[in-house]
Amino acid sequence: MAARIDHLVTSGTFSLDGGTWDVDNNVWIVGDDTEAIVVDAAHDADAIAAALGGRRLVAIVSTHAHNDHIDAAPALAARTGAPILLHGDDLPLWKQTHPERSPDAELTDGQVITVAGTELTVLHTPGHAPGAVCLYAPGLGTVFTGDTLFQGGPGATGRSFSDFPTIVGSIRDRLLTLPPETVVRTGHGDSTTIGAEAPHLDEWIARGH
Repeated sequence: MAARIDHLVTSGTFSLDGGTWDVDNNVWIVGDDTEAIVVDAAHDADAIAAALGGRRLVAIVSTHAHNDHIDAAPALAARTGAPILLHGDDLPLWKQTHPERSPDAELTDGQVITVAGTELTVLHTPGHAPGAVCLYAPGLGTVFTGDTLFQGGPGATGRSFSDFPTIVGSIRDRLLTLPPETVVRTGHGDSTTIGAEAPHLDEWIARGH
């Protein structure tokens, strides 16, 4: 059976630099009826485990270490035995949320994660966070972008550990080079496509947000 993509939305808070905001997060589950990976274990380990059903969880892949994307990761890992994967450049952010528990392995640029016969390639896309990554699954015609690229533009870069020129460079060099029909599945909000976002790069740069 070919891999499929399941989606749930969980709700909680995002905290950084002394502020806290209510957020809804997209949690993506990629796999078949036997095994799966979770992209961003946000807020609610029980809901994510319920969506997994009886499937073996191969890995919990964190697109970056802002608390709203990793807050449920240790609980889900404890429940399933799955390793938590995170790019090493985001360890300082991770430690703000989970000082007592480290990720189990580091994600590296170009690394390939295989689940249910489907390959997902790790693309290091810093800017929103130093260790932000996207996961490109050409066999599924999709890229999971976390908070790097949304419908309408780049992720926020106004807080600690973020940088606007860096995120624009990541999007231009690593994402907009993907096939235009590639579906962009984001960390928050609606999905889009590479082709829908690519024409707006110069506008984003001019806005400089």
